Amino acid sequence: MSRRDLYDVVVVGAGVVGAAAALAFARDGLRVALVEARAPQPWRADAPDLRVYAFAPDNAAFFDDLGIWSGVVAARAQPYRAMRVWDAGGGAPLVFDADALARRELGWIVENALLVDRLWAALAPAGVQLHCPERVRELEQDADSAALELESGLRLRARLVLAADGGDSQLRAMAGIDTRVRDHGQSGLVAFVDHGRPHQATCWQRFLPSGPLAFLPFEGEGGHRSSIVWTLPEAEALRLRDIDETAFLLELDRAFDGPLGPMASVSARAAFPLKRQLAETCLAGRVALVGDAAHVVHPLAGQGVNLGLRDVTALRAVVRDASRRGTDIAAPSRLARWARVRRSENALAAHAFDGLNRLFSNDAVLPTLLRGPAMGLLGRWAPATHALWRRAAGI
Repeated sequence: MSRRDLYDVVVVGAGVVGAAAALAFARDGLRVALVEARAPQPWRADAPDLRVYAFAPDNAAFFDDLGIWSGVVAARAQPYRAMRVWDAGGGAPLVFDADALARRELGWIVENALLVDRLWAALAPAGVQLHCPERVRELEQDADSAALELESGLRLRARLVLAADGGDSQLRAMAGIDTRVRDHGQSGLVAFVDHGRPHQATCWQRFLPSGPLAFLPFEGEGGHRSSIVWTLPEAEALRLRDIDETAFLLELDRAFDGPLGPMASVSARAAFPLKRQLAETCLAGRVALVGDAAHVVHPLAGQGVNLGLRDVTALRAVVRDASRRGTDIAAPSRLARWARVRRSENALAAHAFDGLNRLFSNDAVLPTLLRGPAMGLLGRWAPATHALWRRAAGI
């Protein structure tokens, strides 16, 4: 096999995590191909994407290293300087404050479509070979490489293949990796809402017996617009998605209980089912799983895409070290430790978010009496709040 016939890395799936992985490895001088079923629609400032992320500082630094973060910020990225979390059952709020943590900001609220748009614009100049629209039909592996046969008949062979094709990953199934799934019986309702008082560059989250309701500050409208993520039982989420605007705003006002004043208007609404899903392993031969292909977590902490990008940065460090040593970048023995560490980190996060959701999403007497005061006590212990934020921020 000639060097020309062999890629260093082939990435399947070109969402935020997959496109970032392809760009990162190309920036490191590797020969990279990227396979994606559908090209994304161009980002438009006048049509904000309902899917937004609370982007952490470590991943902002990663995107800065890739050369695209300044373009994201210039287009639209809302920094947030505080987080306030409280329980509807009572007790003091848990507060994270940028000044107290000696930070200019705690993170940024960014649209999925904007991140994908800026990543895709950087792929071709970096030398990434993009195959789109295209799907994987077959996977074969031997000791030295993995080969993908695409639906067009094209065959790609690589030292390392990354499955970044989402929670329903076909490549994960082809690699023979099973998953453990827990259906939460809940859905996440998302929309943009305009409200009477400014958001104060703050993320607000109120725990209700039905599930958490988060308001994430969004750029524009003089600080009077937020993105909401409302966790609800599935049937209730669908009902609230479909009722008229006036009725929806009344119910949202009642659920949030006033910190941002009366709700003035709401955008189109969407709902998506929530589950916890963990792959049994992140590695099978020369196929590595990253992002939602490896783990799907509850959105209450806004960590999904952050965890996926941390999969990539950790893998990049391993590959860089192998390249410096002149050894095989994807030898299974080399990647085994990466796979164990990432599986452990992601499982810990997934179970923690699941536990928090189960603790707060009920109206049982004892948890209701204890959780609010416990949260307030935690908020008054500075070392604990600093440690929690540093873990979420990846620093």
